[in-house]
Amino acid sequence: MAKRSGAGSLNCRVTFQTRAIVQDEYNNDVLGEFADVFTTAARLQPKFGTDVETVTAARLAALQPYNLTVRSCSDTRAVTPAWRVYDARKGTVSGLPVRFWNIKTVVNPDERGQYLEMLIVEGESS
Repeated sequence: MAKRSGAGSLNCRVTFQTRAIVQDEYNNDVLGEFADVFTTAARLQPKFGTDVETVTAARLAALQPYNLTVRSCSDTRAVTPAWRVYDARKGTVSGLPVRFWNIKTVVNPDERGQYLEMLIVEGESS
């Protein structure tokens, strides 16, 4: 199968979330619930690869790694592994995302700043 590139390959919609800083009853800053920051187009690809041991180990632990590709912009460059992302097309139920992933790494694969690639994992608790 030919590898698609360019804007046409960004065929998913994802929403990025980060935890809000809130104050507890003692006026200490603590992490609150996740809140939506922005929604963008993305390419979501299940991670299969030559590193069979890593992928197999993740699957045995009921985790599914994915590669997520997004355009590089000021919003996406602000994303860190402390954030999470969810499928905007599936949406939320009672304020909780139906399908979400934790972000492990964020890299600029071609060093030209056009796209960012993220290693994300489904099935992990936040």
